[in-house]
Amino acid sequence: MKITDIKGTVPLHNGIKMPYLGLGVFQSQNGAEVINAVSHALKIGYRSIDTASFYDNEEGVGEGIRKSDIPRPEVFVTTKVWNSDQGYDSTISAFKASLARLGLDYLDLYLIHWPVKGKYKQTWRALETLYQDGLVKSIGVSNFLRHQLDDLLQTADIKPMVNQMEFHPRLVQQGLLDYCQSNDIVYEAWSPLMQGHIFAIEDLTRIASKHGKSIAQVTLRWNLQKGVVTIPKSSKPHRIEENGGLFDFELTADDMSIIDALDQGKRIGPDPDNFDF
Repeated sequence: MKITDIKGTVPLHNGIKMPYLGLGVFQSQNGAEVINAVSHALKIGYRSIDTASFYDNEEGVGEGIRKSDIPRPEVFVTTKVWNSDQGYDSTISAFKASLARLGLDYLDLYLIHWPVKGKYKQTWRALETLYQDGLVKSIGVSNFLRHQLDDLLQTADIKPMVNQMEFHPRLVQQGLLDYCQSNDIVYEAWSPLMQGHIFAIEDLTRIASKHGKSIAQVTLRWNLQKGVVTIPKSSKPHRIEENGGLFDFELTADDMSIIDALDQGKRIGPDPDNFDF
């Protein structure tokens, strides 16, 4: 990944350029909170917004995009199909409902939110249809481990462009990251700041102090230098700005090794092999 500035991108295997830094809006309240977060992020240079039908804030995301006055082609919008909507016909319907709530004519990326056993292959077939019909520019998955990707690829006509996973210094899953990168599937981090738990890690404090940066900035820069797209969540303007301040420093090889070594295989979210929602 070539890291340039806040508007930099990484190419997906179909040629679409995806911003490597975006704003996540999980738990951002629909209405003023998410509208203002989205519009502020776009005004200061972010060009990617990640939501999901499950987040119940797609209307606000769409309004925030319009409020920013950034031309639609310059904004990369992601949403996801929820578990209860999986299946071929229901996914098509869910997609159309998301598009209507967002107030958009197309999506840049549509993801299967979780690998619902017995359904995700039908759901993927629906995503392929939406992609072939030109309603979405790229398609992918979220929370898919290697065996689930292998299973999906046995019948898929189109390989996922993205796999969005829980990723932070305590959960690297290097083998899965290597697998995705070797198969031209862009790896994307959700919860890159570990819901705030990274701030208690002493090694990150020392590295941040050395660079004159915040712990969040060091962690997000580590994401990018690992070749991982990242979507930190915040609704506070100063945090959104801070999280975008990643392009005037670089972590050393030693810094990267120290952060890599923090991995404990520790999840803060559900296990993709064991979830019941």
